[in-house]
Amino acid sequence: MIRDVGEAVSERVFETVGRAMGRAQEQRGLSVDLLESEDAYLAVFDTPGVLGRDLQVRYEDGAVHVRVDRFRDRREGFEMRFPGRGLALDGRVDLPEGVDPESASATLLENGTLRVQVPKTDA
Repeated sequence: MIRDVGEAVSERVFETVGRAMGRAQEQRGLSVDLLESEDAYLAVFDTPGVLGRDLQVRYEDGAVHVRVDRFRDRREGFEMRFPGRGLALDGRVDLPEGVDPESASATLLENGTLRVQVPKTDA
């Protein structure tokens, strides 16, 4: 009986802490580097564990916006004990004026790095 109560409390603590950590990750946003060459800007976002179907990339109000809606796959024979990874993550990087968002490209690498290249307009 006491053991059952201890296990129930332990499960509740794991669940509460895990959900809090997931929410904290969602609030933090995606890490991003902005690089510049003579003819383009390159925004590099960290999106570990993401598949292409989980990503939305858009250019709006002078910025590249990235939205990740990540889904947890069920693992046969396992149940969730600690839901610590955020499911909805956002990232944003502002770009200077003089870019051509219509010609932008986005590439998701196998290591979970998302590269968004936005060409500059001819000066």
